[in-house]
Amino acid sequence: MDTMWTSVTGNPLIDLLDILIVAYLLYRLIVFIKDTRVIQMFLGLGFLLLLSFVARILGMIIVGQIIATLQTVWVVAFIIIFQPELRAALTNLGLRRGFGMFRQTDEFPAEAELLASISRLSKRGLGALIVIEGEVRLNNWIKKGVILDAEITALTIEAIFTVPGPLHDGAVIISQNKIAAAAVILPITEQEELAYTLGTRHRAAIGISEQSDAIVIVVSEETRAISVVFDGEIRRGLSLEDVTIELERIRRNKSGSARKRKKASDEGSETGESLPAS
Repeated sequence: MDTMWTSVTGNPLIDLLDILIVAYLLYRLIVFIKDTRVIQMFLGLGFLLLLSFVARILGMIIVGQIIATLQTVWVVAFIIIFQPELRAALTNLGLRRGFGMFRQTDEFPAEAELLASISRLSKRGLGALIVIEGEVRLNNWIKKGVILDAEITALTIEAIFTVPGPLHDGAVIISQNKIAAAAVILPITEQEELAYTLGTRHRAAIGISEQSDAIVIVVSEETRAISVVFDGEIRRGLSLEDVTIELERIRRNKSGSARKRKKASDEGSETGESLPAS
């Protein structure tokens, strides 16, 4: 303990940076586990740590050894069980803190054609699932579908989702201003409670939005309702005007985040240039 405190008070600037990094990581951890099933496992770990402390105080050797073994198993189990959540958390961390600055997408590809196709699909009662790629590349999912590399037009999208066409079942992924693939099977969200209120198409839209920064547009085959999904959140029962407003809102949020990252990067560069050479 004395050694730890001696090292902490060695260099004030390094110590401050150390504390800030730990505080940030703890904050992100709390945000990550809040209102998720992960928190239940953390509560279990907390109980084990408390029991381990009591066993050490009371000199309970066997109990202490058992708990130490369980703690090791817990770490491995945590990584295996919560792989989707960990992948989503690391993806969001990279996007929100500048690691995703290399692919900034401020414009939606062929927005007019997309809106026209959504309107036609809704009027005809054709179900649709359209994924618009963001900064996170969706190559792994594109490869699982039928590669098209087609121009984005309302007629093309409508034809893809027209029953009984061979490509209507699954999602269309738009990447790099092209219809990259169709008939793509997307991951279903892990939120089990949504199974009682949403169909497979909507849960797949939420699933891919949890694992990337993609924007997903869903047209319900049963109700003809239009939904927009982003960052794990779904807005349902939208009119065509509402969809336009929602896309604009998402675009502003993305552009604002990109500008903040660029400003922080520029300020960091200027600070680095002003430092005297050692």
